[in-house]
Amino acid sequence: MAAGVADWTPVGVKRLILEDFLPYRLSVAANAVSDRIADVYRARFGLRIPEWRVIAVVAEGAATQAELVEKTAMDKMTVSRAAKALVARGLLERARARDRRTLALALTPEGERLHAEVSPEALAIEAAILRDFTAAEQAQLMALLDRLVACART
Repeated sequence: MAAGVADWTPVGVKRLILEDFLPYRLSVAANAVSDRIADVYRARFGLRIPEWRVIAVVAEGAATQAELVEKTAMDKMTVSRAAKALVARGLLERARARDRRTLALALTPEGERLHAEVSPEALAIEAAILRDFTAAEQAQLMALLDRLVACART
């Protein structure tokens, strides 16, 4: 670093330190958790994270592209690519939605089988990651994450 470059912050103004910056810390934590589970999804089931999220959300009842975008918090293009790959693999099928104007997605029997196989594995990995947290700490973590999302959206 050049001499004096780090000294430009005015007196009384908080300086940004990346390791203390909430968006960075959340990103690091999310990436660490996602990377841990992505390895299993890819190696054992041939799935990428977006594909698994689409399967999981469709299994919970979401069916249209708009519902998938909302529930997965992924952009339209990522959802579209994941859905296309899953249809090609025979894990999802497209059908007309109730309003007949949009397409809905549903799990095929093979998709249902895969969901039933992956879900316990995902829950086991989550349990392993959270094993050093008490039940109360886990509940508090989830509540704080919900609150954080709500604050960020206001």
